[in-house]
Amino acid sequence: MEPAIPISVIIMTRNEAANIANCLIPLARFAQVLVVDSHSEDGTSAIAATRGAEVLSFHWNGRYPKKKQWSLSHPAIRQDWVLFVDADERVTPELVVELAALMRTGPQAAAYFIDSRPQWLGRVLRHGTPYRKIALLNRRHARFPVCPDLHVARMWEVEGHYQPIIDGPVGRLSSVMIHADAKPPADWFDRHNRYSDWEAALAHGGGAAALLAGERGVRRLAKRLLAALPGRPLLAFLHAYLWHLGFLDGKAGLHHAMSRAFYYWSIDLKRDWLAVTGTTSQSDISGALVSDAADQPALALSSGSPASVFTSSNVRRRTDSSGIR
Repeated sequence: MEPAIPISVIIMTRNEAANIANCLIPLARFAQVLVVDSHSEDGTSAIAATRGAEVLSFHWNGRYPKKKQWSLSHPAIRQDWVLFVDADERVTPELVVELAALMRTGPQAAAYFIDSRPQWLGRVLRHGTPYRKIALLNRRHARFPVCPDLHVARMWEVEGHYQPIIDGPVGRLSSVMIHADAKPPADWFDRHNRYSDWEAALAHGGGAAALLAGERGVRRLAKRLLAALPGRPLLAFLHAYLWHLGFLDGKAGLHHAMSRAFYYWSIDLKRDWLAVTGTTSQSDISGALVSDAADQPALALSSGSPASVFTSSNVRRRTDSSGIR
């Protein structure tokens, strides 16, 4: 029998019964597989336990730290090296082999980027916009920045579209994960509608700089430039469909490129709408209360399960999905 790979895999879930089993199948070789679940009502926790994963319940108190940082700091984590995998992601056999070799020889960096290939219409795309995130990290040298987003009506319990801050060099692995969400397109639209609410509120309120806290070098410059350019939706489409040869993926590649354009258009429209109406977030219109001073970021790891916050009128529990895509 091959030795266990000394990595703790963390999968954050809420109502991921459609995805969790397929996510767990490739993870048998890792020393620890931990599903951090937020009160799923579809049997996610039971499926995870049946598949051999450890299940840890997460009760968000409406403040920072959010779910990823809370998980990194939790005493249940047995390994220093952590691999974050979304419930709708699949670790490829090639990536398992590469991670085993990396741990055997000893990592030379404090964290690593891992590319992800999306699956559209049942087809894993080979072209189009590359997705890349810091998914493997040494938790002793990583932390997720606090983002000024607690006032956003549709914000949620998981850190958003930004990288962790790494104390040390960052490398990149050559193998990939597959993003293969089994949920229907309606779920994609709902999820990205909330994501664009969040990004628009940050852009309008001057909090977008927090999204770059964990970026470095060319990536940081490119993200700053993209945020400032006019016609961003069209540029996103051309970047995916022409520059990265998305048209070679056929109809699936076209849909993917259009989804990129639609997402950036949604952000820009909502940002401009907030500017015209003079509001700070959609909470000002929807009737949800903006967080008061008591809801400002608290960096200490929460202990216990403060269920009382869920009955508070100024905390809205938004956990329909586990991550941002």
